[in-house]
Amino acid sequence: MTAEAPRHGVLLTRGAEQDLEAIHDYIAEYDCLANANHVLDRLMKIVESLSAFPDRGNYPKELAALGIKEYRQIAFKPYRVIYRVNDDRVVIYLIVDGRRDMQSLLARRLLGG
Repeated sequence: MTAEAPRHGVLLTRGAEQDLEAIHDYIAEYDCLANANHVLDRLMKIVESLSAFPDRGNYPKELAALGIKEYRQIAFKPYRVIYRVNDDRVVIYLIVDGRRDMQSLLARRLLGG
């Protein structure tokens, strides 16, 4: 019998929920609803997969350069899911297009700057 990895609860912050809505709305408006739904489904699968393997993400380079290694990220290009593992819980803080100005976005949303 194989031991199953412990499961973590996954929580999306209100900001992350708004990010998902904005991504979906943008793709639906400027591309098509089918592609918007596909991207949303893929991002949600990534989010859900963090319950089993939360430590697999790497450190966002913008934060690692500042010596901050409490946040991790998983990518579904060009989107980045940025989260933090707290004991038995994964908190998703941002789901954003990585082509944006990440330095200022991370400072504003994670570091209160």
